[in-house]
Amino acid sequence: MTTSPDLHTARRRYVTACALFWLPAGLTIAPLILLFTERGMTMAAIAGFFAAHSLTAAALELPTGGLSDVLGRRAVLAAAGLLNLTALTLQALGTTAWVLTLGMVLMGTARALSSGPAEAWYVDTVHAHVGPDAELRTGLARGGSATSAALATGTLLGGALPWLLGLGPDLGARLDAATSGLVLPLSVPLLLGAVVEVVFVLYVLAALREPPRAKTTLRDVLQGIPATVVGGLRLGARDALVRRVFLSAGATGCALAALELLTPGRAAALTGASESGAVLYAVIACVGFVSSGVGSHLAPLTARLAGSGERAVLVSLGAGASGLLLLGATAVSTAPCATVLTAGGYALVYLGIGAGAPSGNELLHRRVPSAGRATALSVQSLALQLVAALSGLVVGVLPAGPLPWLLGGTALLAGAVLWIQRDRSTPSRAANSTNAVQGAGERAS
Repeated sequence: MTTSPDLHTARRRYVTACALFWLPAGLTIAPLILLFTERGMTMAAIAGFFAAHSLTAAALELPTGGLSDVLGRRAVLAAAGLLNLTALTLQALGTTAWVLTLGMVLMGTARALSSGPAEAWYVDTVHAHVGPDAELRTGLARGGSATSAALATGTLLGGALPWLLGLGPDLGARLDAATSGLVLPLSVPLLLGAVVEVVFVLYVLAALREPPRAKTTLRDVLQGIPATVVGGLRLGARDALVRRVFLSAGATGCALAALELLTPGRAAALTGASESGAVLYAVIACVGFVSSGVGSHLAPLTARLAGSGERAVLVSLGAGASGLLLLGATAVSTAPCATVLTAGGYALVYLGIGAGAPSGNELLHRRVPSAGRATALSVQSLALQLVAALSGLVVGVLPAGPLPWLLGGTALLAGAVLWIQRDRSTPSRAANSTNAVQGAGERAS
């Protein structure tokens, strides 16, 4: 069965939107903390900046998901791009703690706004052309690959640009003098990210067309958001398969928290110095994004070989858990053999997570009606972020060695075990839609 040109166009636009949105985020990974340090911020202040980002994203995750379902995907995505544009500009040029905090809060708001609308737009478009039983995994997988490729490219570019600017002995000084100290070499990747955000907003407004929505008043928006949020939470409570998707997202959050917190220190220990460890970590992060992208690309093949989407999630998360357990087993050794196994384990974690996400999301979309799709994706993202935050606190107080790694591996393995017993009580999409409409009517009355 061939794919119609309209579906090819929708897939291409979704992939492009994913790449354009995440490229600026990748550009900030290498220089951001160093830039804050250059501005004279202490590590305690920097930790506070990131806490402001995380707490803002978590607090707004569900309300902004509902906003997308009420107002439309394109408007919310464009707003996320504009907020990111402002945030990157403030971070690149800000010299005081309150300005940098405001930049991180705006970035957290943009993160909450963006977690769902693009994917919801793609699924809505495919369903409009093919119907509710359309194959979604391939498009979702390509979107995941584009996201990983953008992050990997941005990480390398964001790390290389300040280094290249520093090759000329007087270039950094001239840049500092010309901008009165506002623009440092470390600021350049963030400003480039701001330019990409302009392109992203223009692309979203021009390319992500959606059917006209009924005129909405502010009162309708305020009334509609709580209803869609409650509907998303109730769906997770009453539907076993959707609940597994959310719990798997939480398990993934625990695994990622362990990786992100423990890998920089392990890289520094391997190289013997913080500076060289930071360079190694940038390379490792790029490898992780590439592995995740390869995993996403292989998701349709994984589902075919496994026999179903449920089994694909089981196999993928199991592979990721194996990688984390391997990292735990080699945590106390710096021997060459252990280093090779460590690299393989790290890549395996991201490969497994990348391969499992498209199948899990396809299962989610088959159970969630269009009116609550972005909200359900926000619940999924919230589960990942909250568990990651709590797991990070636990990992931070555990003794160094295998134990912190084993915590993440055990959590991801538990997420895989959830999919051993397949849910056999699969309600139809029509039934889901009817239940959602009835639930909304009951809440309105």
